[in-house]
Amino acid sequence: MLKHLKRSIILIAVAMICASGLLLTAHHQLNQSINLPADKASITWVIGKGSSLTRVNRELHEAKLLSHPRLLSLYARLVDLTAIQAGQYQIEQGDSALQLLDRFNRGDVVRYQITFPEGWTFRQWLSHLASVEQFAEIAELSSEQVMAAAGINQAHPEGWLFPDTYSYTLSDGAVDILARAHRKMVDVLNQAWTGRDMGLPYRSAYEALIMASIVEKETGLAEERSTIAGVFVRRLNKGMRLQTDPTVIYGLGDAYKGNITRAHLKALTAYNTYRINGLPPTPIAMPSAAAIDAALHPQPGTSLYFVARGDGGHYFSDSLEQHQKAVRQYQINQRAVNYQSAPQAKK
Repeated sequence: MLKHLKRSIILIAVAMICASGLLLTAHHQLNQSINLPADKASITWVIGKGSSLTRVNRELHEAKLLSHPRLLSLYARLVDLTAIQAGQYQIEQGDSALQLLDRFNRGDVVRYQITFPEGWTFRQWLSHLASVEQFAEIAELSSEQVMAAAGINQAHPEGWLFPDTYSYTLSDGAVDILARAHRKMVDVLNQAWTGRDMGLPYRSAYEALIMASIVEKETGLAEERSTIAGVFVRRLNKGMRLQTDPTVIYGLGDAYKGNITRAHLKALTAYNTYRINGLPPTPIAMPSAAAIDAALHPQPGTSLYFVARGDGGHYFSDSLEQHQKAVRQYQINQRAVNYQSAPQAKK
């Protein structure tokens, strides 16, 4: 009995030594750089859904990138690293088979980025997404289909996407990005609404979102947002019409060709704030967090009017008489060739 026990212990010890030796040998072999062509700094490699490590290793070997596919598969089983994840991976010059195995297990896939500037409309978002080959199919969907797929349970999509830079992988769809942007906007708006100032003329957070979109389109200067919001809030509280051009332009849609006319200002649309009382029915763009904050914390003051100075900023007036004088000064007498309705972008 004792003799058999000793023999078993010896066999186990020998097996452990052999396994340790195999691991050391495999680790040495697999820690060497893979066979990436010398003229390429890196390549991308796609692992399809449901692919096994054995299959991936074989494909890498067939592509002349991996020298010891079976050894890597055996090593992975010994150290329990066979749970690879699908996706697109970057293989760089100098990478070893072990580094690839670790990357495949962690799901360290290639990530891309797409940016949506503040103040863009829903149509601009969709156009921007469609310009990326991976998301081109979104152009074939209706707005209703896009909203349903992205989980935007609203009557109108405008205003409900948060402007930001979003990362994505090869497996993501356009609606995945839109869904994330919508969730973020809902979170930002709800949190801001909770901490809003008292006495605001909004019946809901949605009306604050509408105001924020107008503020966003009225100025490109961060320091002006709360001042402009203050003007609009005072006008609403006094029962005055907002009389803001961006809402008129939004309501014109494709009919707007770059110049707003007197006829446009007289046209009765749901968005013509020269003709309607109060806020338009929906936001007119996707506002930033700063614009939402301005709408909910408007700057106190007495100004009720403002006019573009031509340098990207605005001149604020308390009375119609002061405003008309400012219009003559900045819009008629001093209107320069290099007139700007918004500040120049930084180079």
